[in-house]
Amino acid sequence: QPLLVESGGGVVQPGGSLTLSCTTSTTTLDNYAIAWFRQAQGKGREGVSCTSKMDGRAYYKDSVKGRFTASRDTATNTVYLQMNNLQPGDTAIYYCATEGLLYGYCTGYDVNKFSFWGQGTQVTVSS
Repeated sequence: QPLLVESGGGVVQPGGSLTLSCTTSTTTLDNYAIAWFRQAQGKGREGVSCTSKMDGRAYYKDSVKGRFTASRDTATNTVYLQMNNLQPGDTAIYYCATEGLLYGYCTGYDVNKFSFWGQGTQVTVSS
């Protein structure tokens, strides 16, 4: 079962960049669809991106298209979320998650379908 660990959050100025990492030592992430969610203070958790090695596709929330890029590194068993041109509206705790379905595909961002979550990493965009 995936025990997910995120890292890479921090404080950046508007227009800055951060790269988040999601990894695990308990399984092979290439066997799972991995999604990134975020939760801003006082708001619900929203899906940002999802990738599946099965079809090689990546999906993005409209507000981050062209700024965020999800990728995978099989050698290090890591999924990344490269975030460019960050804006104050991107401030949130970011989580990686998976439904836990072996060889699964991205099927949306219903949080109730995601059984495995990392602990989250804080991203703060402020001048």
